[in-house]
Amino acid sequence: MFAVEMIADGIPPVHTSDTIQQVLDRMVEFRVRHLPIVNEEQFLGLMAEGDILPEIDPQTAIGALALSLVNPYVREDQHIYDVIRLFYEQQLTIVPVLDIKKNYLGLIPINAMNAYFATITSVSEPGGIIILEITNKNNSLAHMAQIVESDNAQILSSYVRTFPESTRMEVTLKVNKQDISNILATFMRYEYDVKATFNHNDNGDNSMDRYDSLMNYLNL
Repeated sequence: MFAVEMIADGIPPVHTSDTIQQVLDRMVEFRVRHLPIVNEEQFLGLMAEGDILPEIDPQTAIGALALSLVNPYVREDQHIYDVIRLFYEQQLTIVPVLDIKKNYLGLIPINAMNAYFATITSVSEPGGIIILEITNKNNSLAHMAQIVESDNAQILSSYVRTFPESTRMEVTLKVNKQDISNILATFMRYEYDVKATFNHNDNGDNSMDRYDSLMNYLNL
């Protein structure tokens, strides 16, 4: 997914003629702590809530302030991972998007990223979650998928967590099946270390009890 596809409508940028009070009201309305300052289509920089000192007259125009603007942005053709990196590294609540000529196109708010994560991780889909602890030499998603598919299930999403100065990794799998006991048994038969499991079922079930019973059986 490209950054331009994540632009949200409805949050206007700040203009130099806007007053401090207008900017603060806009931040409160849209629940953000940053807003881009734009002159026509030219991106001037990113304004943070902390840039506005309380002793300044709230009717002062933004253009009259001596702001130390930062200029984080992404181009329209950059991958969404670059947007995530800016959110994380600079603790932003919005990320501006510019075209190849560096004209302002719009912004991506943090809540849009939350919705994106919810989609790619399939959090709204019922199913089981399996966390495996492996070494980087055993990181074969194809083999994990074969194990899941052997029980007529599919992997809805997956991601890997690495650890500094370690070959250890955590692989989290979201599968489209709520009863994952057979899948867990197969993983353990192939000597995978099952670190944790979770079950997503709006009505609730006893899958964790069945998993505990399976563990007790295998430990006999």
